[in-house]
Amino acid sequence: MTIIRVFGAVALATACLTGEAVTQQPTQRQLDSLAREVRQLRARLDSLLRTMGPVPSAPPAAPGDELAALRAAAAQASGGASDTGRGADTLGQAVGRERNQSQLNPEIGVTGDVRAYVTTSGTQSENFDPREFEVGFQSALDPYSHTKIFLSFENDAVGVEEGYAYWTGLPGHIRFDIGKYRQQFGELNRWHLHALPETEYPLAIRTYLGPDGLAGTGLSLYRAFGGFGTHELTLQVTRSSSDDELFGGSGRPTYLAHLLNFWQINHSTYAQLGGSILYGTNPDSAMRTTVGGLDFRITWRPPARALYREWTLRGELLALRKELSGTGPTRLGGYVSSTYKLDQRWIAGVALNYVESPLFGEITRQVIPSLTMWQSEWVFLRGQYQWEKLPGANATNQFALQVVWAIGPHKHETY
Repeated sequence: MTIIRVFGAVALATACLTGEAVTQQPTQRQLDSLAREVRQLRARLDSLLRTMGPVPSAPPAAPGDELAALRAAAAQASGGASDTGRGADTLGQAVGRERNQSQLNPEIGVTGDVRAYVTTSGTQSENFDPREFEVGFQSALDPYSHTKIFLSFENDAVGVEEGYAYWTGLPGHIRFDIGKYRQQFGELNRWHLHALPETEYPLAIRTYLGPDGLAGTGLSLYRAFGGFGTHELTLQVTRSSSDDELFGGSGRPTYLAHLLNFWQINHSTYAQLGGSILYGTNPDSAMRTTVGGLDFRITWRPPARALYREWTLRGELLALRKELSGTGPTRLGGYVSSTYKLDQRWIAGVALNYVESPLFGEITRQVIPSLTMWQSEWVFLRGQYQWEKLPGANATNQFALQVVWAIGPHKHETY
């Protein structure tokens, strides 16, 4: 290594001398100094060569052994064995395609959602509610398929909120899902409870699609395509978990279609408009149930200030029609909500809810302002006030505090 450094120094000095001679005319003092350094380096090199003595030359290798000699020299230089022994096995293992233990383990996330309530009238009861604890598992099963499983611990009961496998990149750019999943009806039904902009699903969704929204077990096909904007089509055949409320407990398949259209208006404004239709029957009671929906969302997010400013306006209109022997009323419900990011941590929101009851059409109204503080990516706290006017009763007032925290990669997932 010393000889190499000396050779390098000689080469560097020579290059400097030559480079300076080409780029500019050196002075006589510079030439004398460089020449003196070159003579000193050459003298040192000659001294080292005399000290080492003659270098033994390697015996000539037979033409057939050249490849083996090169492999042996490479193995010796790397401190390993030749390719005829253990080194060959090690090399074969290094280039294998097997998944290691960490790749076999799924991504695990846990979310906690706890609330505290205070009402301005009536007897205080059930003021503290461990609303939900959710454990999520996500993993790539192989290069072609993935899975998501979410277990919900709610009201001293354990249930499967979602558990499905899905395939992407199928012919025709289709995604195929099978299992239990929250269905793609409207804007917010697909979201998990802890990710909503308010503490609960909108009143119309809870009234028409079930207390926890619409979920089902079955098949789903998804396809995105372009044109004037971006468009997404979802088709689902399931047995809905809201079977008793919507379809009279028939257990028959239900059918859902959702079309979503997305446009970028300018560099900071986005808009989407969607439509949903859900249909199911119960031949035993001659019941046919149809739920239709229109949803929209407008988002303003300036690219240079996206962490500090964002405004979203969203809404849905739902129509429920239950027919018995071919007749039945149509009920309407919906909401409009807005959120505005005040800075990086604080978000102010307000929601207006309206719904007609399925049986008699009584009207319930709600006004819900809220303020959310994102302490970090893993924790947020929300204060919420709810004014509610039930049919035939005085308005009620409720204050709520919600605390949500998450660990692992699954944090407040939205869709």
